[in-house]
Amino acid sequence: MNRPPAGGIDTATPNVARIYDYLLGGKDNFAADREAAEQLLVSIPDIAAICRDNRAFLIRVVRYLTAEIGIRQFLDLGGGLPTQSNVHQVAQQIAPDARVVYVDHDPVVWSHGQALLVHDDGAEIVRADLTKPADVLGSPEVSGLLDFTRPVAVLCTAALHFISDEDGAQEAIAAYREHLAPGSYLAITHGSEEGYDPYGDSEAASSVYSKSSAQLHPRTIPEILRFFDGFELVEPGLVWLSEWRPDLRVPPAGRLTSLRACVGRKP
Repeated sequence: MNRPPAGGIDTATPNVARIYDYLLGGKDNFAADREAAEQLLVSIPDIAAICRDNRAFLIRVVRYLTAEIGIRQFLDLGGGLPTQSNVHQVAQQIAPDARVVYVDHDPVVWSHGQALLVHDDGAEIVRADLTKPADVLGSPEVSGLLDFTRPVAVLCTAALHFISDEDGAQEAIAAYREHLAPGSYLAITHGSEEGYDPYGDSEAASSVYSKSSAQLHPRTIPEILRFFDGFELVEPGLVWLSEWRPDLRVPPAGRLTSLRACVGRKP
């Protein structure tokens, strides 16, 4: 398949995907990203642990959907830079026929995803903006690998709180929901100040992100639940990240009150 060149990499502006990569111990980042990440660590000392807990949730939900529900198709929106235990690796360990498409608009993410997936016929990455669902769903990578007449799991972890309502966060997720067949699932993790137990300097952390590729847009509980309109929430519903079907063998790395997590099913 012919693909456009990655190009357009801005190494001077901190990028949220590369900051996340650095906090997870990755190497696909630049000096500006590392400086911003270190500032975040000063503001919120366990932010790296929260990132690890977010990754642990992603692994739990993919295992749950693959092993217990029988889902074989995944669309990962804003998945970020490749790291260990990616969605396709976790799903294909359980079901070798599982198919996964990653979506990210960042050229570094796209480039590294290409390299990671070059020998995997069951996984693809498309360079696109998740707030433009028509572009995502109409891409050859998505339409060629996923069958939307059958259940698909849409994953969107730690991405939507970087997208404002003015930029179409709610409308975009509604479009994905509408496109899904009955029996499909939606999994989201999201920052919320409602019920949040302050730890560190959240205003300083927001200031760091304000100078990066995307600003923070925490939402209230009702606003997060709107992303699941028309879906049945999977137990235990919308909870703190580490409370969603925890693996008791793996205690949370960060504090309990960090991000919210929820999984919903289309009836």
